[in-house]
Amino acid sequence: MKKITESNAARYTLILILITLFIRIWIAAYTGLGIGESYYFRGALKLDLSYFDQPPLFFWLSWVSLKIFGLNNLGLRFPAVLLFAGTSWMLFLLARKFFNAAAGFWAVAVMNLSAVFTVAIACWFQPDAPLMFFWLASAYIMANVMFDAQNKPKTATHSGMVYLQWALVGILMGLATLSKYHVVFLFAGVFIFVATNRDLRKWLLHPGPYMAIIIAFLFALPILLWNADNDWVSFVFQGSRAGSGQETSLHPEWFLRSIAGQALWLLPWVWYPLVRELFKSWKLRQQPVYGFNFWIAILPLVFFTVVTLWSNLQYHFHWQAPGYMMLFIPLGYAIDKKLSGTAAEGRGTRRWIRFSVGFTVITIGVLSLHMVTGFWQFYGPKWIVKQFHGDNVDPTIQGIDYSDIQTRFEKEGWLNNPKVFTGATRWWLTGKVDWALKGQVPIVCFSDDPRNLAFLVDPYFLQHEDCVIIGQEHEESVVADVKPFFDEVTQLKDIVVTRSGRPELHLQVYYCKNFHVPDKKRIDLPVYRQIRNRPPFGVWHDPDDE
Repeated sequence: MKKITESNAARYTLILILITLFIRIWIAAYTGLGIGESYYFRGALKLDLSYFDQPPLFFWLSWVSLKIFGLNNLGLRFPAVLLFAGTSWMLFLLARKFFNAAAGFWAVAVMNLSAVFTVAIACWFQPDAPLMFFWLASAYIMANVMFDAQNKPKTATHSGMVYLQWALVGILMGLATLSKYHVVFLFAGVFIFVATNRDLRKWLLHPGPYMAIIIAFLFALPILLWNADNDWVSFVFQGSRAGSGQETSLHPEWFLRSIAGQALWLLPWVWYPLVRELFKSWKLRQQPVYGFNFWIAILPLVFFTVVTLWSNLQYHFHWQAPGYMMLFIPLGYAIDKKLSGTAAEGRGTRRWIRFSVGFTVITIGVLSLHMVTGFWQFYGPKWIVKQFHGDNVDPTIQGIDYSDIQTRFEKEGWLNNPKVFTGATRWWLTGKVDWALKGQVPIVCFSDDPRNLAFLVDPYFLQHEDCVIIGQEHEESVVADVKPFFDEVTQLKDIVVTRSGRPELHLQVYYCKNFHVPDKKRIDLPVYRQIRNRPPFGVWHDPDDE
């Protein structure tokens, strides 16, 4: 293993970033979209001030990218890949400032070995990539404005450069705000850090931070304006996920699942050292470099873990990721010290690094190959296939594009029929159908939980048209939530989703004639509200009562 020194760390970091950038470009281009990415897809086609469950920046960035690369997987994902390369460099700069360049290299290296960062955040069409980049960029500028070259609090606080840096902080935090609502923890973490450090409290009376907040607020105006026009639905939705407005009962199993899921997503042998650095940073928090990292890291980690005691966040184990990202900085320094320490410490650390590299490279390679080809189902050890697959659908099939849907639509002539739209009874399946058809057909989610899809196509203008509903063993929902809107619903031959020419998944197809207002009120369904020319969410106002 090449020794990382102060003189070569920056060069090797850039080489690492460049190599991983090209690997991720390949992954982004040749692996299919997951259910979340497919669901978000139409937002990148329809620009708006904001969106139902996420701020708008990652939609805007992919809209630009699609114009450059075309309507394909890489076009949708390229901003995430590029931004994560920038995130890696910002992590290096911050670790180099706080500790040394070697610490920066190891921080970047280990982050790129962590499962949740190296693929999910770095490759997928999600809001996390811009959040991470602008989060770290904001933190780096704040560290430079508050600390001198020796990481001691600066004494000169009213120069023109200081105000310029605070203005840049405002811009970067504004862009982070446009990325994901997690940015509130960055604001709060920095405030607590400054308020609890005697030498830094002067910033509470300085105009610079307040100027930055005003600038960030101006950047957030699109989010506020959109929500003001839509009954603040984004904040209501996100608040409901944290358990607000619900009866509270404790669920220790959700809490334990969250901790286990975080460890698995990060990889347990990476998660444990990060948690150890969290406790170490708490003990050393009076030292500015540790206190800065601790207070920015702790809030998202604690909040999104503790809230699982009463709120079922399901498998969103990546929501704590900004906190873990900050902990790679002291972890990078700890690795550098181990490698420079005793022979035993260095030998053990090198083994840990080699194992982590081997595991991540092999696992990502095998999973990516299986996701694209499905080889494991047919050539893997049969007992393992049975154990993890059984008689159910292989979960990795969600990571391929259901192109067989488009083939069927083309064969039936539905794709070019302006009087035919499509839909499903689950938001995630609606997204998969929408991406398979590349947004060429209006799409409606017949569900009480359509999320962002309810704002991207208005069913009011689809009345008296026919619809092709796609289901995945959703017969009961089709009967209850689809049939009332049509004169006739006929089940047709299934669509067989194939992978490498092999059948993997059967989707049911229903042809529905004459979309209209049902006889019975269904105000629980946003599609019913919209076909009555009312907003999809909020208080119901029946036009018949006016």
